[in-house]
Amino acid sequence: MTKMTGSRFLAETLKGYGLSHVFFMPVFGIGVLKEIEELGMRRIMVHGEKPAAYMADGYARIAGHPGVCMAQAVGAANLAAGLQDPYLAGSPVIALTGRRSQAYQQRHAYQEVDHRGPFEAVTKYSNAITNIDQLPRALRQAFREAVSGQPAPVHLDFDGIVGQDILEVEADLEVLIEEQFKQIPPFRPEPDPAGVAAVAREIAAARKPIIVAGGGVKHSGAGAELVALAEALSIPVATSLNGKGMIPDIHPLCVGVVGAYSRWCANRAVCEADLVIYVGCSTGGMVTNEWRVPGPEAAIVQIDIDPRELGRSYPVRAAMQCDARAGLSALLTATEKTADRASWLERTRALVAEWRAEVAPLMASDDVPFRTERLCAEYTAHLPSDAILVSDTGHSGVWTGSMIDLKHPGQTYIRCAGSLGWAFPAAMGAKCAAPDRPVICFAGDGAMWYHLTEMETAVRNGINTVTVVNNNHSLNQEKGINEATYGGQTPGSDDLWIFQDTDFAQIAESMGGLGLTVEKPGEFEGALDQAIASGRPAMIDVKTDIGSITPDAWAP
Repeated sequence: MTKMTGSRFLAETLKGYGLSHVFFMPVFGIGVLKEIEELGMRRIMVHGEKPAAYMADGYARIAGHPGVCMAQAVGAANLAAGLQDPYLAGSPVIALTGRRSQAYQQRHAYQEVDHRGPFEAVTKYSNAITNIDQLPRALRQAFREAVSGQPAPVHLDFDGIVGQDILEVEADLEVLIEEQFKQIPPFRPEPDPAGVAAVAREIAAARKPIIVAGGGVKHSGAGAELVALAEALSIPVATSLNGKGMIPDIHPLCVGVVGAYSRWCANRAVCEADLVIYVGCSTGGMVTNEWRVPGPEAAIVQIDIDPRELGRSYPVRAAMQCDARAGLSALLTATEKTADRASWLERTRALVAEWRAEVAPLMASDDVPFRTERLCAEYTAHLPSDAILVSDTGHSGVWTGSMIDLKHPGQTYIRCAGSLGWAFPAAMGAKCAAPDRPVICFAGDGAMWYHLTEMETAVRNGINTVTVVNNNHSLNQEKGINEATYGGQTPGSDDLWIFQDTDFAQIAESMGGLGLTVEKPGEFEGALDQAIASGRPAMIDVKTDIGSITPDAWAP
């Protein structure tokens, strides 16, 4: 045991678990921030609690270990709101907040609200630290909970508005780092042999099976095993948005992203399959297009590390509770290819070919303003082979999920799972985790308005991301619903989804970044190359067609 402050203990523990950055809104733990600096970690001060959480989320998804965000008592509820995205995406974020001590609760203490409700809704573990003796055990538990099973955010609430009642106290403390819990996954549970045999029988008997691979495949690093199984057994593969990139989009067995943000060919293939094999994938509303893809009578098998997911939305013919890599490896050994699937593969490839032929004219369009389909084609052609592509939600999720092909195994895709505006700060967190890789953010102008101030944060800290703004000066995904309500396009309906045109390149320049404007399709490649090579946070303002709207997801 060593006599030290809570601040020193916290800083040494974060360092020991491999963190290179923390993201915070002033002010939490001034002492711990000083200790973090002395230990060589970076402190990224931001302009709002939600962006701090989003940066920690992007960092965690790329680093493969927890990201940390911090806020004082009055900002804690804002930080909790930012945990919605990592909670929905299964990302290991550790949130540290201050609170008024229990003696001041229920007395209208200055700026005090009860933190339990906001954090319990978006974490798998939340604990109030009221005594420094609690700190070692609770902090180790936070790391365990964040990375074990289904990863998720966790929360520690320190007594004191800025945590000072714990962090400024000295005690005899020992820094213990549990090496196993530094990374995702800490465990790789093997499947039960009976479960493997049952799933193998279902696959062997199926003439038209399809795999739906999700974020659990990515957490497990099981992309190679996924492709090996699909190739060995002649099984087409669809992915969730979280699973995008686990099989190259141009692979002959890949049918694309399925669900609400999808290619119609993927939805059709899943609905035509006689067996749907979910691997590390939720069966929630997004990936099933509100449980219509596949329909309620579909034959289902599931493989998931979280037993709560097995049979959650569909009755299962068979199931395996295990790590995705372990499960796929076991099936590769246990399953024989008995059914002739040549006609099924021909059918799924025909669906993909039909979809590609349908969108090809739009992706090749030279129209001005720029069609977003063509912008996606430019991404596919020019995205560096080691790039991290970070996508916002709404139309951005549909465009990137369905229209951009990840062709190289070194490319990584992460996406917003909840709130519009996530991608810009999340890309900054991703860049902190992978400073030597190009990080390219795809966001609409509507998303950029949420946290545009963080361009100053990027410039101040040298976080050199490239942000491509799909700038149609609108929330055009809302056009249809508003005009349906008004009975057509009217000034009143326009007020609900159209912004004034804004020069985002100029805004970036005013904050010290690089601002570039693209108005014609042929200009994008040069702008992207210039932005990546600039050594500055860069924003490319692409003037796109307000009428370029994503198609509705297919459903039977």
